[in-house]
Amino acid sequence: MSSKKVLFFFPAFSSQEATAPLGILAVSTPLLRAGYQVTIVDSTITPRFQERVLEELRDSLCVAVSLVTGPMIRETAQIAKAAKELYPEKPVILGGWHPSLLPDQTLACPNVDVVVKGQGEDALLEIVQHIEAGEPLKGIAGVGYKEDGRLVFNAIRPLKPIRELPPKAYHLADFDAYERICGRRWAMYTSSLACPFNCAYCTNDGLYGRKWNALEADQVVEEVTDLVTRYRLKLLWVVDDNFLVDRDRAVAIAEGLVRRGVEFDWSIQASTNLVTRLTIEELKLLRRAGLSQVAQGADSGSPKVLHLMNKDFQKLETIYQAADMLSQAGIRPSFNIIFGFPGESEKERRESIRLVMNVCRRYPLAEFWTNIFTPYPGAPIMKRAFELGIDVPKTFEGWADFFPRYTVLPWLKEKKHKRVQTMREYMRVAFNRVPIGVQRKHPLNRLVHRAISIPARWRLDHDVYAAPVELWLKNKANKWFPPLKPKVDAQKLSAEVVSC
Repeated sequence: MSSKKVLFFFPAFSSQEATAPLGILAVSTPLLRAGYQVTIVDSTITPRFQERVLEELRDSLCVAVSLVTGPMIRETAQIAKAAKELYPEKPVILGGWHPSLLPDQTLACPNVDVVVKGQGEDALLEIVQHIEAGEPLKGIAGVGYKEDGRLVFNAIRPLKPIRELPPKAYHLADFDAYERICGRRWAMYTSSLACPFNCAYCTNDGLYGRKWNALEADQVVEEVTDLVTRYRLKLLWVVDDNFLVDRDRAVAIAEGLVRRGVEFDWSIQASTNLVTRLTIEELKLLRRAGLSQVAQGADSGSPKVLHLMNKDFQKLETIYQAADMLSQAGIRPSFNIIFGFPGESEKERRESIRLVMNVCRRYPLAEFWTNIFTPYPGAPIMKRAFELGIDVPKTFEGWADFFPRYTVLPWLKEKKHKRVQTMREYMRVAFNRVPIGVQRKHPLNRLVHRAISIPARWRLDHDVYAAPVELWLKNKANKWFPPLKPKVDAQKLSAEVVSC
């Protein structure tokens, strides 16, 4: 009897914020409905994950990986190489954001046999059925494959509205294991796709074309209530690119959740201009429904840089207004700031720092997360990559280090880069931030962090970062007084919140 088993590998992205891989759960449902067995190996929660993958692959039809640009590529390349060496006849299939945005380069990797571009729910099922039957992959829309050493790409698969996609196979997730890793029982959930705006740094347009579409409010309430109840979740991160595009829908979801009476926290992403369309009463309704955080892309405190980012729809005053309105409603305003965007000078950087300091002092609930600009494939800004002097990786493996904490930009390197990184470190200790992963700080560590937050704010106010003794003290405190959390055999990767 031929195998009916499909193996998925999920490379580590963040152990501190570990939870079930949403993309894999999405493409698993059609496979399960068609009678296939699905096995998932997540390197974050699986000790000796490579041995486990090779062991599971022995009786599997193939191994499939879902990934985004960045460090996930390193483990993916490692697993693909080991798989092809041991089982050269078993296909290695890659899908997710990175293969969708760079399918040619991804498929050119010697150890990759198939790529899926765009939505994979239907495409992967057809691929697996063809593999099982020993048939070529010709004609499967949205798929690229190798034929006699050539890269072959079939026709593009049209995007399906989210309401036509099957529910995620959450029952495959080991939520107990994820909770042991990050200290919180949580999951991701998608209620809408795409965003109507076209920020220059965002890859959304490259995949969804800004065609926002969403589930009906009643369906969201039903699915969310079942999800948090069935798996005893304490937090749901709604990963929609822009949850508040339809104001009436958002209010209807909140009303439905209040009627259901299920208690849990949930977070969303939304642009500040859409947050400020709501009334205080509507925001308070969302809070009663459990909404605890809204992540927003403030991105810069400079009107000039916001214009360069294609963010003329957002004014600086809306950032303050959003922080004020959310704070009044008891919802945490969370903002992202990007440093080093093309065209940003020291003057504009200081404007961003002033924005952070002003907002956090006026609104104690507010928090800021920072990144150094990274020109991801598929983003509008990448059309200017050559002009900007960006050294775009020439191979699939080359993108592994293409990540905010590694990237050194042509206009921001050496002393400038070091200065910005030091500045970001001071921002991390100047004000409180609330990560998804729960780490109970040692009381003495907490005391040290509280003490150095005062000089950290002074440094940020006065633009002084030489002799960073406070950061030295912070690192020592982290070493001397580690978090009160059990150690696990999993790869550790730090992560920053990134919002659109």
